[in-house]
Amino acid sequence: MKIYFFLLVLVLTASCQVTETIHLNPDGSGSIEVADLREENSYMQLAKEEYSKENIYKDTTYVFGDYIKKYQETFSKTSVADQNVFLKYSEVKVHKKASSYEKEFRSSYSQNFKNVRDIVDLYKIDDYVDDIRLNYALSAEEHYYNVNYTFEGNHFNRTVKIIDSIQLKKQFDEIEKMKTHYKGYKLVQSYVLNYHFPRKIQSVSNPLAKINEDRKSLSVQFLLTDCLQNPESTNLEVVLEPEGVN
Repeated sequence: MKIYFFLLVLVLTASCQVTETIHLNPDGSGSIEVADLREENSYMQLAKEEYSKENIYKDTTYVFGDYIKKYQETFSKTSVADQNVFLKYSEVKVHKKASSYEKEFRSSYSQNFKNVRDIVDLYKIDDYVDDIRLNYALSAEEHYYNVNYTFEGNHFNRTVKIIDSIQLKKQFDEIEKMKTHYKGYKLVQSYVLNYHFPRKIQSVSNPLAKINEDRKSLSVQFLLTDCLQNPESTNLEVVLEPEGVN
């Protein structure tokens, strides 16, 4: 299932909380995790009597590189360009849990990196798993934006770039229809950026950002539907204090 469609379904038919967390070390290395969690109170409103009929338990963890090895024959038939993209995801760890008994439906995608520029677009991981398994070309994907990160000097940037304006318009219109359909429901649809830095924060581009007491971490919360309709709204620039400043 395509991750953008998957997120869209969760947002407006099951409700979803998505959190992107980055821990950045002084040398520029660190870790990133993207986690999406089904919000049970919201989902219960929509599922109604079907909520109590759920009967599922799955708990799986894997590394993306495992899929490359498992489907090596398929992988070897893809273009060199596609192979190079897939290989960048080799060390991404995926954990998925779906438990109707514990009422926990959660997916997480994590990566350790030596440089912020090495962070891959974790929002595409489910699509790429399907591409390798089913031998699909990346050119067939319907992604409409890319996410990139940089950390140079005292400046950290999260940059979203629209790569397919036509697909963006389709998604925008589809979300508008679903918003109308589910109007009146009290659904949790949050998208949160949680970033932790090695030095104190001097300034941040988004005025809604909440800087923690130690001034070394921040959080910004958005409405998930807004992020899908206007991905560039999640662009962020953070300026840290120079090294040596306490």
